[in-house]
Amino acid sequence: MRYIATVLLLSVLVFGEALSQISQGLIVKAYVIEGDTVILDNLPAIVIQEERQFKNKRQATRYNRLVRNVKKVYPYSQLAAALLLKYNDTLMAATDKRAQRKIMKKAEKELWNKYGNELKKMTMSQGLILIKLIDRETGSTSYELVQDLRGSFTAFIFQGLARLFHLNLKASYNDDGEDQRIEDIVLLIERGAI
Repeated sequence: MRYIATVLLLSVLVFGEALSQISQGLIVKAYVIEGDTVILDNLPAIVIQEERQFKNKRQATRYNRLVRNVKKVYPYSQLAAALLLKYNDTLMAATDKRAQRKIMKKAEKELWNKYGNELKKMTMSQGLILIKLIDRETGSTSYELVQDLRGSFTAFIFQGLARLFHLNLKASYNDDGEDQRIEDIVLLIERGAI
């Protein structure tokens, strides 16, 4: 008797759960093929990549270092793109060049106070990756951004300083060529795989 009561209670709970899902309006497309109902639904894209094979330990170490560096600077490139959109709207609303310069000085000071210490601690290779990822996120090289926001002379000075440290603000992002490994790592980060 207890067994029958338990089965009856479970079936009522399962049936009640099914009815509650139906009453919530869950609608799916389905086809009946040869008496069998097949649900039609869009699934998220799945990317299948083969496991990385390295010729030697040194190559694996270099790749792991690249992963670590990209993971460190990728959030900054996204932040740069978001802030560029934010300040671009503000700059377009400014009436003259003097007001634009004042806005840019204020924004630069605010950003430097907030992120300056973290950016100072970056290595040269992280800086190069950041320059390339900023180009990826914004569609403009760092040189072009500085030139648009601060002027040609400032961009020339910044490029000169960057060249002293073997960096190039004019470096563009090429996701099919030399920057393919960085692009692969960024895609893995965006998917949450690493």
